[in-house]
Amino acid sequence: MSGANGRKSIFITGAASGIGAETARHFAKKGWFCGLYDINEMGLKSVAAEIGAANCHTARLDVTKRADWAAAMAGFAAATGGKMDILFNNAGIGRYGWFEEVPPEDADLIVDINVKGVINGVYAALPLLKATKDARVINTASTAGIVGAPQLAVYSASKWAVRGLTEALDAEFRDLGIRVVSLMPWFVDTPILDMGKTQGANEKMSDQMKANGATIYPVSMAAERVWDAAHGADIHYMVGGEAERARFMTRWLPGLVRKQVKTRVPPRG
Repeated sequence: MSGANGRKSIFITGAASGIGAETARHFAKKGWFCGLYDINEMGLKSVAAEIGAANCHTARLDVTKRADWAAAMAGFAAATGGKMDILFNNAGIGRYGWFEEVPPEDADLIVDINVKGVINGVYAALPLLKATKDARVINTASTAGIVGAPQLAVYSASKWAVRGLTEALDAEFRDLGIRVVSLMPWFVDTPILDMGKTQGANEKMSDQMKANGATIYPVSMAAERVWDAAHGADIHYMVGGEAERARFMTRWLPGLVRKQVKTRVPPRG
């Protein structure tokens, strides 16, 4: 089995594609050992082949299942000598559409993966994080975690929860020597942009965004910001100029932001 052999290590959920996969590529190039975890085993094999088997540990992980977390942690700990420099809680899903058109079962799944999955990860990783000097947790939130996004209501709620959890745990874990920070992307060119009202739906968020001329940032920018989040002093790391503007506006002009959000909601058609 491959091992870290003294290298710094990062445990990445949602590593088979998108931000997780690009983060693995970025950190591997910097000499880190990467733990790659996802339910998409073919995607994991592809990313592992790219960065090299000697540079990673891979396993199937459903973040909603604590037994999966325990098994993944055991494998990662064996490869790193019981250390973990970074837990990157990145796995997430969404459904795009009017609230009443998104099935309740899909809303449950969003909360289970985006919120409970993050909580499960922190519980599972805490022993390894405690054993590692200057360890930290990076949780993928979203700009939707500072501005409630119409037609992404439950997704927004889940990301507000991740932001709140991040801020609370960063305060709690200070005396443990563990930082907890978040990544807050604007729209990034990843598979999550293809979310529809239900899995496989024809009406997708990416189509609506293209029609509206929305800014979409490259996934490489997100990976670079994960690197910043792994080393910086801030608590929230925005991805893209639009995300930075949203943070500024919500802080200094919240009433204007709420007004703009309401006026930009498309009519039900």
